[in-house]
Amino acid sequence: MRRSDREITDIEKIYDILNRCDTINLGMNGGKASYVIPMTFGCALENGQITVYFHSAQGGRKWEILNIDPNVCVEAHLYYKTVKTEGGGITAKYESVIGTGIAEKVEDKAEKVSSFKVMLDHYKESGFPAESCKELEKCEVFKVVLTEVSGKHNL
Repeated sequence: MRRSDREITDIEKIYDILNRCDTINLGMNGGKASYVIPMTFGCALENGQITVYFHSAQGGRKWEILNIDPNVCVEAHLYYKTVKTEGGGITAKYESVIGTGIAEKVEDKAEKVSSFKVMLDHYKESGFPAESCKELEKCEVFKVVLTEVSGKHNL
């Protein structure tokens, strides 16, 4: 990272930023060109690793790409404002997270429900009965353990 003074290496702080974001941008290897799509998500921090969960229809471009190449990049950020610098320039105040991993389908029914609950909790919908959601059977749930992750900020 070029600006090491802005780097965040503490996994708890990186997780905190990600947890405050409302959307991730999921980057995939789409063949001729990269494919990036904004996604709702949920995340968990266990044993020093962040896992990101998202859902997908059982078809469509995203689903097709993930079935061919599950290597993904996850990006999320919080933009606050721009400010003038002492040297007469301008800079952005922000926090961001970027990580990579492999998108794995969650096949086990109990794990799928649990993953769905993580996503619901992220959007303050923890009271929704995930186990009885009719849409759960119609969608795929993916999890990505971020094997590489970094954070950056300028506050």
